Amino acid sequence: MKIVITRLLIILLLFVPNFLKAQEDMGVTKKSNKGKLYAFWGWNRGWYSDSDIRFTGENYDFTLNNVSASDRQSKVRYNTYFKPSRITIPQTNLRIGYFISDKYDISIGVDHMKYVMNRVQDVKINGFIHDGSEFDNDYTNDDFHIDKPFLQFEHTDGLNYLNIEITRNDDLMDLLKWQLNPNKIQINTLLGFGAGAVMPKSNVTLWNTTRYDEFHFAGYGFAGKIGLNFTFYKYFFLRAEYKGGFIDMPDIRTSSNPLDRAEQHFFFTELVTAFGFVFPLY
Repeated sequence: MKIVITRLLIILLLFVPNFLKAQEDMGVTKKSNKGKLYAFWGWNRGWYSDSDIRFTGENYDFTLNNVSASDRQSKVRYNTYFKPSRITIPQTNLRIGYFISDKYDISIGVDHMKYVMNRVQDVKINGFIHDGSEFDNDYTNDDFHIDKPFLQFEHTDGLNYLNIEITRNDDLMDLLKWQLNPNKIQINTLLGFGAGAVMPKSNVTLWNTTRYDEFHFAGYGFAGKIGLNFTFYKYFFLRAEYKGGFIDMPDIRTSSNPLDRAEQHFFFTELVTAFGFVFPLY
């Protein structure tokens, strides 16, 4: 009898740890996000609505209507995207966040987008230019042809959106009843909202000024986002986010003369892909 009991105890000692591990592998052990810190680096692709741009100065005040613009993608090269001294050249995203609860995190970040007015286009113009140049005129909803001799207008270093976001993280495996080991892979849906300041480094050349390219707080923005986050082995993750928002810049510098200004507002969408790490602080 003692031999039988001994054998049963040995079997139980061997079986129980495996049983507990199996339960963990089946998702019985729940992960907790509260108290974790994360950071990521990534890249974006942006799209912008047409916008009215108003230019004011000592002898001009005019508005170009429905101006179109695009982003500016850097060619995919190792030296451009991964060389430390050049990684800020592409359109990039940097974010640091902290989980205040299991589902919610608060983060700060910079969306480094690039906004480039399409250099050749036909628009409507309203206002006046009184400087004796070839563009000297009073305009009332007139057709106007934009090209580089008249105006170059870019936020290419860049359209820097400095923002705070709050994001809800939901465990997709729980929602879909998937039985995966959370220590190996976690999949979260993301739903968030943020707001912040816009500090472009605007590259502007008007027909009567020299090139101007300086950082300046020009306005504000806000955006909502949805996304997916894939965490591998608890500490490393990949994510994709799709943002949509609004930017208003009532105070854009266009030359070294403080009287020369521009203003505009537009909607934007942004597709972000990023990689990062997450770890508990306690």
